[in-house]
Amino acid sequence: MACRALQTDKCHPGLPPTPSAHEAMRRRVDPGQMGKLRPGEVERLAPGHTGRPRPLWNLLLWTLLSCGLGGSAQGPGEWTPWRSWSRCSSSCGRGLSVRSRRCIWFPEEEPCWGDSHEYRLCQLPDCPPGAVPFRDLQCALYNGRPVLGTQEAYRWVPFYGAPNQCDLNCLAEGHAFYHTFGRVLDGTPCSPGTRGLCVAGRCLSAGCDGLLGSDAREDHCGRCGGANDSCLFVQRVFRDAGTFAGYWNVTVIPEGARHIRAAHRSRNHLALMRGDGRYVLNGNWAVSPPGTYEVAGTRVVYTRAAGPEETLHAAGPTSQDLLLQVLLQEPNPGIEFEFWLPRELYGPFQARAQALGWSPRQPQPREVEPQAPESPMAPAAPAAGPPRPLTPAPDPCPPCPDSRGRAHRLLHYCGSDFVFRAQVLGRLRQAQETRYEVRVQLVYKNRSPLRALEYVWAPGRCPCPPLALHREYLLAVQRLVSPDGTQDRLLLPHAGYARPWSPAEDSRVRLAARRCPV
Repeated sequence: MACRALQTDKCHPGLPPTPSAHEAMRRRVDPGQMGKLRPGEVERLAPGHTGRPRPLWNLLLWTLLSCGLGGSAQGPGEWTPWRSWSRCSSSCGRGLSVRSRRCIWFPEEEPCWGDSHEYRLCQLPDCPPGAVPFRDLQCALYNGRPVLGTQEAYRWVPFYGAPNQCDLNCLAEGHAFYHTFGRVLDGTPCSPGTRGLCVAGRCLSAGCDGLLGSDAREDHCGRCGGANDSCLFVQRVFRDAGTFAGYWNVTVIPEGARHIRAAHRSRNHLALMRGDGRYVLNGNWAVSPPGTYEVAGTRVVYTRAAGPEETLHAAGPTSQDLLLQVLLQEPNPGIEFEFWLPRELYGPFQARAQALGWSPRQPQPREVEPQAPESPMAPAAPAAGPPRPLTPAPDPCPPCPDSRGRAHRLLHYCGSDFVFRAQVLGRLRQAQETRYEVRVQLVYKNRSPLRALEYVWAPGRCPCPPLALHREYLLAVQRLVSPDGTQDRLLLPHAGYARPWSPAEDSRVRLAARRCPV
């Protein structure tokens, strides 16, 4: 590649450098002087400098400046490539590393634009307990040395009350004065508990790109230096007034959500549930204390003011779906919620938000029948013989009729005395009926008060639908009182409504409540 002249010649392939340009190059660079510059010093030689030329070096450097970097020689100088990053300034905790470059420019040009040094935050494992802080070490270097023009020596400790926190301000132990020993070393924390580090006498904080003094910040989508164009802002108000007291679904907070906020002003309470059905906040009719809660890979800050105001905040991103609910105790004045979501996740969120439908992910326990204890006088079991193939025992119960569908749900919801969510704790089969012991968790409809523990009766030894032990169900039952008033039972009719609980079924039951005739 041929090069251009210093002033007016253009860069044309195949043309050798003009004598004036070659002579200027010889005056400009002496390789023997290249390594003698201090970091950050611009490399500029006087026009009268007469160094011994090296034609190959001159040719390569001139090609780099004139052709590889392009433009006219009349503009600003050119930077050399960045050198490698230095080692971290600290052996533990936070420190900084630095890299530098040099400016190459001619007498007729302007100096380079930009910085000759860049500083990057480096994070090492935390310092062990009892480690001496970096600033303390620098003050201790002056212990026992005479200062202030006297022969008296002192012991020095850091002093943080001086105006410039990046000066090495040290307090004389046992005395009421401090002395400034110049600047602290680069990489010294500005003050305890802050994120800034001192660089060349200035306190700098790192941007999201890790560079100290950088203005780069993450956008709401989590992209460093982004413009919020890779995500969407979801902001809505839940205004459902509710037809009964209890838990109502507000919205799904999907995996990947950021900058989450929910707030309302009422005596109601926000509730937060994991995807597996376990509550994080204000679940099972118990109010949680304000504070910070770890869930779904983020921290949820729950606040409840003295007045009727309640808020949830979380930075995100969430690592799993969450369900936001409200425990209604009075008419809902409106619940505001918002979050940022990646564009590719918005479509699936819309589908889940409409149906609130994902199946619970907890393992389903198997039902185990109680067995009679072995008698100590029972004969010993015979020695195990060759394994025999297991044949499934015939199911003594016939299949249940199909009871799915909206019409079936609406019929039993509107015609029942009680609708509630319950967990099956026990089961007792008798000759003509089956009795379930259940723990009531959430009441959707009731004609009279329910206790925390109730018995639910179903006709026959093979009730339809059957209820598995330890599972949670939505049940629609009727109250059955004997003519003489001696029996008062909750009856689950044959082929009645008993569905495994899920957020989707919860939402469908609430919709059914609105369609019952008055």
